[in-house]
Amino acid sequence: MMHMNEITLPRKQPVSFASGETVERSDDAVVIRFPGRRNVLSTSWMNGGYREDLVAVFNHQISLEACDTCHAGNGSVQLYLEGVARSLGPDPETATGLITRAEMKNTAIVTGSFRDLTVTAIVTAGIEKNGGRAGDPASYYENGDSVEPVGGTINTILLINADLPEYAMTRAVMTATEAKTVALQQLMARSIYSTGIATGSGTDMIVIVADPGSSRHLTNTGKHSKLGELIGLAVIRATTAALEMETSLSPASQRNVLVRLSRFGVTEEDLWNAAVQAGSPELTGREDRGRFLQYLKHWAQESGTVARAAAALHVVDEAEWGLLPGDTARDTIIRILHEGETNIPGRDEPLLRCVISLLISGCLRNYHR
Repeated sequence: MMHMNEITLPRKQPVSFASGETVERSDDAVVIRFPGRRNVLSTSWMNGGYREDLVAVFNHQISLEACDTCHAGNGSVQLYLEGVARSLGPDPETATGLITRAEMKNTAIVTGSFRDLTVTAIVTAGIEKNGGRAGDPASYYENGDSVEPVGGTINTILLINADLPEYAMTRAVMTATEAKTVALQQLMARSIYSTGIATGSGTDMIVIVADPGSSRHLTNTGKHSKLGELIGLAVIRATTAALEMETSLSPASQRNVLVRLSRFGVTEEDLWNAAVQAGSPELTGREDRGRFLQYLKHWAQESGTVARAAAALHVVDEAEWGLLPGDTARDTIIRILHEGETNIPGRDEPLLRCVISLLISGCLRNYHR
């Protein structure tokens, strides 16, 4: 039987895992120390890639000032991480580290187990300032002295109590990355660089830790294997928990039409302006605007309203992906938003349905097919 457990990480109280590693949290870092030899694959600037000689890995919350400084010149990120390692205790020669703006108190830890196999995911996550979708417009071109500010970041550390060949550790990165994307899609997290659903942030990092001394010699970390399933479930659960702790992004926070529309750049002010332009001359004064926005906020959280908006927005996505013709999508959206909810009183209800249908239909103007 498979088990999934969330682990609380108190400040300055070491926690030990069944796989032998210990983890400790300070104000600005989480440090994982190995009890013996470990094989490590990481995306860090410091001792990144595949290594067999590391004794620790850490995740560090970088200050805004340090963030600006360490990205100012080529190689400075590595130098910064080396200084952090020294302050935390591990030798920079035998440690690897990740950086983020997320607070360490919001670290989520989930351990999944099946029989004697365990996978532990240690995750910090932010997506609100740096969320992006693969293929979005780039932020910079690296030429040796580019600045890459670290905003929202999802950092993942996976501890696996099995001996894995290098190729299996690399595949574990793929499985964990897919799992992170599942968590974001289930939350409908938005990209801030396009109208798409985020698949990660532009600064996400990952570390895979395997135990070469283990009697469990496994070769497959993909989705068909039990190990791959544990990786997927642990990362989904830990990423979801970390996002809620750090940014309040959760299923509950997404049950709001205004939040869903923000992915397309639609604001309350846009809705007010559209309401006025829709032919309601009585909606012109400051007092009318206040009543309109107050009602809008209440209406936007009605479960039926959210369901219909979600359906309409998915049609917008399908039109963008080329799965539906633009005309068909536009007609379908209008039908979705104008039908139903006849049991909800209020003279503004038909108007708001019209306003939102006009705005969402406007999202389709670039996807006419």
